[in-house]
Amino acid sequence: MNVYLTGIFWVVGAAVVAAVIGYLVRRFGWDEGRRDNNDAAGQVFTIVGGLYAVLVVFVLISLFDNVSTAREGSYTEADGLVAMSWAADSLPGDTAPKVRQLASAYAATVQRQEWPRLADGGAMPDTGWNQLGQLSKTIAGAQADGDWMNDRKSEAANQLWQVYQARQARLTASAASGVGSVVWFALILGSFISVLLPNLFGGTRMAAHLVIVSTLAGTIALLLYAIFQLQNPFAGGANIQPDAFTSALARLS
Repeated sequence: MNVYLTGIFWVVGAAVVAAVIGYLVRRFGWDEGRRDNNDAAGQVFTIVGGLYAVLVVFVLISLFDNVSTAREGSYTEADGLVAMSWAADSLPGDTAPKVRQLASAYAATVQRQEWPRLADGGAMPDTGWNQLGQLSKTIAGAQADGDWMNDRKSEAANQLWQVYQARQARLTASAASGVGSVVWFALILGSFISVLLPNLFGGTRMAAHLVIVSTLAGTIALLLYAIFQLQNPFAGGANIQPDAFTSALARLS
């Protein structure tokens, strides 16, 4: 289902549930002393709501940063691959064409084999690591004579190391993606407390009360849905695409 339609269902569903609970509390709950609860309940709601807002903001900012870092890392990896190939073009013998062939194969492996596994969390094949190993051996075995050749060889090796680092960061980001169970527990329990506390308030009409609690519940559901969608940078709402490697393949061909 479309991510936006699913989000709407989350928000509407939470708003309806909160409105039903609010109606039942006002219809069958106690009325005595409800107005007197406003000061005490308001202070508690301010503290609970503030703490919950801090937690939600912290989690969302952390996830946004992870998505941005993962997107930038994919371009760093792909650009390093192209720069390595260009540096190896100056190396003698069959080193240059072999490096370009292996670089193209690696970009295709990341795009076609690894990216779907990043999205679904499946086992990652060893093909990419093997191709990087072959690239390292090919560059290290190149016979470089003179300062220029040695400089190009060192540059190719440095760019390959950058590719390795960016690849490791990408796989680590995929493996470590998601919000921990303890944080989810705090988020969900905090949302229930934040939505239920306004039912202690008095002084508003039934319709106004239902609008207040349903709006609050819908807003919280929207934030939780955003957190849920941003857990994995390569799936869900973030869904980073392998555009960097598509561009790299075009430059290497």
